[in-house]
Amino acid sequence: MSIQSLNPATEEVVASFDPLSEGDLQDILDYTAESWTEWKSKSYSERGGLLKKAAEQLRAQSKKLAEIMAIEMGKPVRMGEGEALKCAAVCDYYADEGEGMLAPVPVEGVGRKAYITYEPLGTVLTVMPWNFPLWQVFRIAAPSLMAGNTVVLKHASNVPQCALAIEKIFVDAGFPADVFRTLLIGARQVETVLDHKSVFAVSLTGSEYAGQKVASAAGSRLKKSVMELGGSDPLLVLADADLEEAVKVATMSRCGNTGQTCIAAKRFIVMDEVYDEFLSSLKENMSSLVVGDPLDPKTDMGPMSSGPLRAELQEQVDRCVKAGGNILIGGCIPEGKGYYYPPTIVTDIPSSEDVCKEELFGPVAMVFRVSSVDEAITVANDTPFGLGGSVWSKDEEEAAKVAARIKTGCVFINSLVRSDVHLPFGGIGISGYGRELGSYGIREFVNVKSICIG
Repeated sequence: MSIQSLNPATEEVVASFDPLSEGDLQDILDYTAESWTEWKSKSYSERGGLLKKAAEQLRAQSKKLAEIMAIEMGKPVRMGEGEALKCAAVCDYYADEGEGMLAPVPVEGVGRKAYITYEPLGTVLTVMPWNFPLWQVFRIAAPSLMAGNTVVLKHASNVPQCALAIEKIFVDAGFPADVFRTLLIGARQVETVLDHKSVFAVSLTGSEYAGQKVASAAGSRLKKSVMELGGSDPLLVLADADLEEAVKVATMSRCGNTGQTCIAAKRFIVMDEVYDEFLSSLKENMSSLVVGDPLDPKTDMGPMSSGPLRAELQEQVDRCVKAGGNILIGGCIPEGKGYYYPPTIVTDIPSSEDVCKEELFGPVAMVFRVSSVDEAITVANDTPFGLGGSVWSKDEEEAAKVAARIKTGCVFINSLVRSDVHLPFGGIGISGYGRELGSYGIREFVNVKSICIG
């Protein structure tokens, strides 16, 4: 069965690829194992220099890469260019900082001398999603490569052209052969990859279901795993918030990438004193977004990535209404070609309903009215997810106290929740485990070795 690249704006198949045979897959894994021996022996400056060249390629090819993303998964081109540049930044970051992050650490109080080293493991498997088809890959690949590992990529089946373009970036940058390879394979072949003796770890970004399957497969083979899964992020608007800025960022967070973002604000929890004003402004801002062709630079929001994903979102919206929710704007699939879905606001849903605890992976904002900070925190934490969240208040000290009570991997105060190269990123609960980015990210896939003398 071929792997297809389907344009979600036109519903047309634009390219098809044959998946790797079992023999070809094993050959590639053998090649990456052989390449690791040479790659791990290179100095940090050599590896960092090649990452710098990868960053140059990403900047030079940003427009082309943005067009591929627009055609394969519907991301507006101006946002795609930004994603390519962000990937360049993470390559530069680890090229500059990686050696220091992995430098031996002396330990006092044991033996005559003791220290901790960080050594590469071998090949790291990355199982990546379609929603940020470049960024999700590079934020794992850059630190893994800098640490001296080789990397193989099993990308989402609907973005094969993105997957091949990523491999070409490393080739064009001059990386040795087989240090980074794209595997055009199906989900069932992931276990075959994990069976290979040179594959020591796996990083997955995706759904809770995918995380359970791959984490279980890795665990049964005693191989390290990092899981970055979904989120149902709360955005808390306190009574003294800067409403203009809060609404602006809330709109961007909920509708950016057509709402298909794990750390998007999905549940807006607003104090009663400012609820009506916030809701009115949110309706105005979301209604003004330009929905259309992702190849048009003026487009704010393209189509969703697939028909099944859009149908699932509609089913969740219907359950919101059945539970007592009211549709303020949007709420139904439009006619015509393409997997478009309008910016949607749903209010008055009882926060106890199951649908309020789920992840709505599309441009749908659920808005809740609360009467106290304690109630806001209770609603925010009433979900099995725990990825990100934000608090909006002019009193930063009070906002920090609220942030400390929210059960997530990160909380941003008066700003957009985002993954940043300097900060560890990941969640708790069914949002996953382990961390990406920052110094924590580069140390996830290394052997932390203690060496003691005397």
